[in-house]
Amino acid sequence: MNLGITGITGFVGSNLKNILNQKYDIFGVGRTARPTLNIVAYEEIGSVMQNCDAFIHLAGKAHDLKGVVDENAYFEVNTELTKTLFDEFLKSNCRVFIYFSSVKAAADKVIDVLTEESVPAPKTAYGKSKLAAEQYLLSKEITAGKKVYVLRPCLIHGANNKGNLHLLHSFVKKGIPYPLKAFQNKRSYLGIDNLGFIVDQLIMKSPTSGIYNVADDEAISTCELVKIIGQSIGKNTRIWYIPKFAILFLANIGTILKLPLTKEKLQKLTENYVVSNTKIKKALETNLPDSTLDGLKKTFSSFKN
Repeated sequence: MNLGITGITGFVGSNLKNILNQKYDIFGVGRTARPTLNIVAYEEIGSVMQNCDAFIHLAGKAHDLKGVVDENAYFEVNTELTKTLFDEFLKSNCRVFIYFSSVKAAADKVIDVLTEESVPAPKTAYGKSKLAAEQYLLSKEITAGKKVYVLRPCLIHGANNKGNLHLLHSFVKKGIPYPLKAFQNKRSYLGIDNLGFIVDQLIMKSPTSGIYNVADDEAISTCELVKIIGQSIGKNTRIWYIPKFAILFLANIGTILKLPLTKEKLQKLTENYVVSNTKIKKALETNLPDSTLDGLKKTFSSFKN
């Protein structure tokens, strides 16, 4: 089967390629053709779709933590590019279109558990641009034999992950105590192997089109995450209890002085964000291959420093 992927050189795209390339003939689609990497240009998307059995749209403008990106840029990439690719899909012989949206298209904060029935209320341009793309896809009439899947993944991790998980791993490895025991949060994660398994199952089983949250089974606290890091590298972890008011004060100072602990990083480390994966597992009639613990241990074992 021929599988096209946008964003194939990114973190998620490169990992998915490694997972799926034993079963599919994979090629990338990008801004410019790169024959040595088997990547064709967006200008060729019409002929590309004709030769695809399934198409995964991963490329997009990520959430800007520094707040310096023009909001229109999100809609140009996350919404308009998606529309263009999807229009070509509708005209083509391609059978499956998988769009990678985000849980942020539904909610920036989660009080209880995020499900597909939650009414979307994104606050950022990133989330709004993702939601606008979702709405366009689901507003179109889909011809018989075609399937459209909108995936809303939570925080994805795996080999070569360079985000906050990598930073937290480096702190634990250096023996730096984790000082946020006062914050007992719960957060969902998504291992890249579980994601690859879900993508393959969607293509092969063709369940009902629609929106699907994607997450591992268990949500864990950041304190638990720190302990898992310690276990994966054979290092005892130190978790300190410091009153919340003191931590918040330090985060405010860190934001002003651009220190490692800022208000933004504190929120990421301590927020509750639990995502239900019940719908996707029911649709595929299967369980995920990796537990949350196993997936995280795989990721941390891939880190070199």
